[in-house]
This record gives sequence, structure tokens and C-alpha cells, in this order.
Amino acid sequence: MLRSRDDSPGPQRAPIDGGEPAEKRLIGRIAAGDLRAFEQFYRAYHVRLTRFLDRMTRRRGVVEEVLNDTMLVVWNRSERFDGSSKVSTWVFAIAYRKALKALQRLDEAVEDDMLDERPAIGAGPEQHAQTRRVNAQLGRALDSLSIDHRTVVELTYFHDMGYREIAQIVDCPVDTVKTRMFHARRRLRALLAGDAEDWL
Repeated sequence: MLRSRDDSPGPQRAPIDGGEPAEKRLIGRIAAGDLRAFEQFYRAYHVRLTRFLDRMTRRRGVVEEVLNDTMLVVWNRSERFDGSSKVSTWVFAIAYRKALKALQRLDEAVEDDMLDERPAIGAGPEQHAQTRRVNAQLGRALDSLSIDHRTVVELTYFHDMGYREIAQIVDCPVDTVKTRMFHARRRLRALLAGDAEDWL
């Protein structure tokens, strides 16, 4: 279920042991040309960025290309990280801009061919079928959102980010993020059957 989120502190993911200070040190090592630090960083962010880019672009062929372009920026331009934001904010902002550029080059229809093949772990046949139906319905509803609205929903609910951090990533005011979330939630409520509180 999706629940509303504000900027209050919530569960934070620390993909690198030691949290944010360790991530900043890792970026410093990458800026100095430390390949092992870069490999550690890549492993830590690969899954998170892949999920974000998949939900944002809905094009599997684009995800790996954008992920690699993002990591190339991290490798080549990590000295530009000034510490004014979290490392995750900086990396997701790079990925977001790279994905927008990649999408501008493409114009084919978006289709998620893996949507019905994502099973729930440990579920029985009936629960599995119900989960597939729910996931498919939610996936179609999310796909119907504009890229701006889908990105805000993805970063909020699937990456545990607050509105201020999202505003930094997508380079817009916090109030714009809130407005996008309002419209996205309203659209999802209209699209999803049943009690909206079951979903949002």
C-alpha cells in the first residue's frame, strides 16, 4: 500500500556501510581515481538506480544505457560533487537528467513485457494470481501518469525520499513536487478500483 509521505525522517537506506559520511568519503576516493571505490559504489547503487530507471522509462533497453551513462559521470566528474546534498540525491539527479535525455531521443510506445511475470515470493497459487493482478493494475495505473508525476511517486514510495530531496533531484521547487504528487495521487485514485485507501 502507498501512504502519503512528507519530509519527516523515515527509514533510510544506507547502501554503503557507514551511511552518508562513508558515501562522501567514497566519492572523494573515486575523484582520486580509486577504481575499487568506484566498484563498491557501483555495486551499492546498481539495484536502486535500475529500479528507478525501469519505473521511470519503462524501456528495458534504455535502463542499462542510462545506468552506465550515470556511472560514467560519477567516475569522470565526482570531483564536482560539492557535498551540498546527499550523495544519493546527486546520483539520482544525474540518472534523472540522463533518462530524460534518452527518452527525448525515443518515440516508440511503452510496454512493460515483464509486468505479469513478477511473482510474489513465498505466495501460494491463489495469492500469486491475486498479487499478479494487483501488480498489473498498479503498474498500468503508474504507467498512465506523466513522467513528472511517475518520477515523484517512484522516488517517494519506492526510494523513501522526502519532497525536499526529490525537488533537488528533479530541479524544481518543493511546492512543485507537492503539486505533482497531489495530481498523481488524484489520478491514481481515479484509475484504481476499490477503496483508494487500499492503494494510497
